[in-house]
Amino acid sequence: MELKIWFRCAAVHDPVCPVLLRPALIGWEAKFRQIDLALEAPLKGEELLRRMKGWITVDPEAVIEVVKDAGGKLKVTEEGRLVVLIEEEGIESLKRVLQDRVGGEVDLES
Repeated sequence: MELKIWFRCAAVHDPVCPVLLRPALIGWEAKFRQIDLALEAPLKGEELLRRMKGWITVDPEAVIEVVKDAGGKLKVTEEGRLVVLIEEEGIESLKRVLQDRVGGEVDLES
Protein backbone atom coordinates (compact mmCIF):
# COMPACT_ATOMS: atom_id res chain seq x y z
CA MET A 1 0.00 0.00 0.00
CA GLU A 2 1.22 3.50 -0.79
CA LEU A 3 0.86 6.11 1.96
CA LYS A 4 1.48 9.85 1.80
CA ILE A 5 3.95 10.96 4.46
CA TRP A 6 3.65 14.41 6.02
CA PHE A 7 6.28 16.16 8.16
CA ARG A 8 6.17 19.44 10.08
CA CYS A 9 7.99 22.32 8.42
CA ALA A 10 10.68 23.62 10.78
CA ALA A 11 9.90 27.23 9.84
CA VAL A 12 6.11 27.46 9.94
CA HIS A 13 5.09 24.05 11.38
CA ASP A 14 2.64 23.34 8.55
CA PRO A 15 2.37 19.74 7.29
CA VAL A 16 4.71 19.37 4.31
CA CYS A 17 5.84 16.56 2.03
CA PRO A 18 9.04 16.80 -0.01
CA VAL A 19 8.45 16.66 -3.75
CA LEU A 20 11.21 16.13 -6.30
CA LEU A 21 10.51 18.76 -8.95
CA ARG A 22 13.23 17.58 -11.33
CA PRO A 23 16.01 14.99 -11.23
CA ALA A 24 19.40 15.88 -9.78
CA LEU A 25 21.76 17.14 -12.47
CA ILE A 26 25.25 15.70 -12.11
CA GLY A 27 28.15 17.08 -14.12
CA TRP A 28 31.87 16.43 -14.28
CA GLU A 29 34.96 18.51 -13.65
CA ALA A 30 38.10 17.16 -15.31
CA LYS A 31 41.68 18.00 -14.45
CA PHE A 32 43.04 18.04 -18.03
CA ARG A 33 40.06 18.76 -20.29
CA GLN A 34 36.49 19.99 -20.39
CA ILE A 35 33.80 17.34 -20.20
CA ASP A 36 30.45 18.43 -21.54
CA LEU A 37 28.44 15.68 -19.98
CA ALA A 38 25.56 15.97 -17.56
CA LEU A 39 23.49 13.14 -16.16
CA GLU A 40 20.02 13.54 -14.75
CA ALA A 41 19.48 11.12 -11.91
CA PRO A 42 16.35 10.95 -9.78
CA LEU A 43 16.81 10.75 -6.03
CA LYS A 44 15.61 7.67 -4.19
CA GLY A 45 13.20 7.98 -1.27
CA GLU A 46 15.80 7.85 1.50
CA GLU A 47 18.08 10.28 -0.37
CA LEU A 48 15.28 12.80 -0.76
CA LEU A 49 14.31 12.54 2.91
CA ARG A 50 17.93 12.94 4.07
CA ARG A 51 18.11 16.21 2.16
CA MET A 52 15.25 17.54 4.30
CA LYS A 53 17.43 17.62 7.45
CA GLY A 54 16.97 21.00 9.08
CA TRP A 55 13.90 21.81 6.99
CA ILE A 56 11.62 19.48 8.94
CA THR A 57 11.22 19.13 12.70
CA VAL A 58 12.35 15.50 12.94
CA ASP A 59 15.63 13.75 12.22
CA PRO A 60 15.24 12.09 8.81
CA GLU A 61 17.45 9.18 9.91
CA ALA A 62 15.01 8.36 12.72
CA VAL A 63 12.10 8.23 10.27
CA ILE A 64 14.09 6.09 7.81
CA GLU A 65 14.94 3.65 10.61
CA VAL A 66 11.34 3.38 11.82
CA VAL A 67 9.99 2.82 8.31
CA LYS A 68 12.59 0.13 7.56
CA ASP A 69 12.05 -1.62 10.91
CA ALA A 70 8.32 -1.77 10.16
CA GLY A 71 8.98 -3.46 6.81
CA GLY A 72 8.24 -0.34 4.81
CA LYS A 73 10.15 1.48 2.12
CA LEU A 74 10.42 5.15 1.18
CA LYS A 75 9.85 5.81 -2.51
CA VAL A 76 9.65 8.79 -4.83
CA THR A 77 6.62 8.39 -7.12
CA GLU A 78 6.55 9.25 -10.83
CA GLU A 79 5.02 12.59 -9.81
CA GLY A 80 8.00 13.25 -7.48
CA ARG A 81 6.13 12.80 -4.18
CA LEU A 82 7.76 10.98 -1.27
CA VAL A 83 5.60 8.06 -0.08
CA VAL A 84 5.86 5.00 2.16
CA LEU A 85 5.27 1.58 0.64
CA ILE A 86 4.10 -0.95 3.24
CA GLU A 87 1.84 -3.97 3.48
CA GLU A 88 -1.63 -3.13 4.76
CA GLU A 89 -1.20 -5.19 7.94
CA GLY A 90 1.86 -3.12 8.95
CA ILE A 91 0.26 0.32 8.70
CA GLU A 92 -1.17 0.64 12.22
CA SER A 93 2.05 -0.64 13.77
CA LEU A 94 4.09 1.88 11.76
CA LYS A 95 1.78 4.71 12.82
CA ARG A 96 2.13 3.69 16.50
CA VAL A 97 5.93 3.50 16.35
CA LEU A 98 6.14 6.86 14.57
CA GLN A 99 3.91 8.38 17.26
CA ASP A 100 6.13 6.92 20.00
CA ARG A 101 9.40 8.01 18.38
CA VAL A 102 8.57 11.43 16.92
CA GLY A 103 5.24 12.38 18.44
CA GLY A 104 2.86 14.22 16.13
CA GLU A 105 5.62 15.44 13.84
CA VAL A 106 4.98 12.82 11.12
CA ASP A 107 1.61 11.71 9.72
CA LEU A 108 0.71 8.96 7.28
CA GLU A 109 -2.30 9.26 4.99
CA SER A 110 -3.94 6.72 2.67
